[in-house]
Amino acid sequence: MLDINQIRQLLPHRYPFLLVDRVETLDLEEKTIKAYKNISINEPFFNGHFPQHPIMPGVLITEAMAQAAGILGFKMMNSTPDDGTLYYFVGSDKLRFRQPVVPGDKLELEARFLSVKRGIWKFDCRATVGDALVCSAEIICAERKL
Repeated sequence: MLDINQIRQLLPHRYPFLLVDRVETLDLEEKTIKAYKNISINEPFFNGHFPQHPIMPGVLITEAMAQAAGILGFKMMNSTPDDGTLYYFVGSDKLRFRQPVVPGDKLELEARFLSVKRGIWKFDCRATVGDALVCSAEIICAERKL
């Protein structure tokens, strides 16, 4: 398990754009990660999306999945942003949204490594709330040296 301080060592993101609160499991043998983000009404995006009916923007759900995948990538490579490596979110395939994410939800994030070729990483990702699948996608990241 990784707490927020350990996550901050692996991701360059900071408030309000750090979208992973905790890593529950990280299996380098299976190349999988399970993490989560607690969704609070205090999130800055709820001020405008939508004030009378707050819904987490889909692009941020996708970004949260990409951040979980990024943590997995950093752990697989045994590196950190301080080593001069970043993973840029460069695309997604098979992206589907199935239900809204609202304040009070625990957004559970899963990523499974699929492949890497010439610095382009691909992960199979899912986001759930309870037993309900809210989003799924293949997330594509580019490894870049700074």
